[in-house]
Amino acid sequence: MKRILLVLALSTITLCGYSQKKDWAAFGRYEKANQEVLASGVRPDVVFMGNSITDGWAGKDPEFFKKNNFVGRGISGQTSSEMLVRFRRDVIDLNPRCVVILSGTNDIAQNNGKIKPENTLGNIISMCELAQANGIKVILCSVTPTSVFGWRKDINPAPLILEMNKFIRAYAEANNIYYLDYHPALTDEKGGLPAKWSHDTCHPNLECYRTIMEPMVCEAIDKVLKTPKKKRHTPMPVK
Repeated sequence: MKRILLVLALSTITLCGYSQKKDWAAFGRYEKANQEVLASGVRPDVVFMGNSITDGWAGKDPEFFKKNNFVGRGISGQTSSEMLVRFRRDVIDLNPRCVVILSGTNDIAQNNGKIKPENTLGNIISMCELAQANGIKVILCSVTPTSVFGWRKDINPAPLILEMNKFIRAYAEANNIYYLDYHPALTDEKGGLPAKWSHDTCHPNLECYRTIMEPMVCEAIDKVLKTPKKKRHTPMPVK
């Protein structure tokens, strides 16, 4: 009996220690980078908030971000809940003129368990309201297409993404927020990204970012920020 109690006690201590060390929302991911942005004294034009789609974008085409005074704050695997928790540190504190929010894929993949579409939308709405309350304009993106989650093959994401996008579009239109609909431009006949633009139907490659997503988001940013044509954010050409 004493041995069992000892094992339970040690297990509890281990779990407590782990929970204390775990940075659930990944505040630490961009802590240093945020300090550098603030120290530069340059206000970002745009912060891109998102998951692996945004994370991969900044990683694959850093010049696009640097050249246009954009800041990437995507974290692979994150759900809308995690993005909402870190929104103040990774967006509001940087005081950008605009935020591009791309969220929902990992909610559909149930990365943190099941969540109803209306609750995902609630997290996205909260991010929008936080931005607007702090004088930051919002561009709200559709969830990009996926026909299969490589890490959750038991889920059929294509119809769920369409449902989620209906929620996002309706909210954006009802609240005069720019809705950036990537989905029709990126979807193949199976409901995912075509092979020429992705290795897994989910994550865009550099050609996809530069050919499709960069021109679309630049057009949206120019409209929202009323950017003069001579200062247009020009995407890098595909090499």
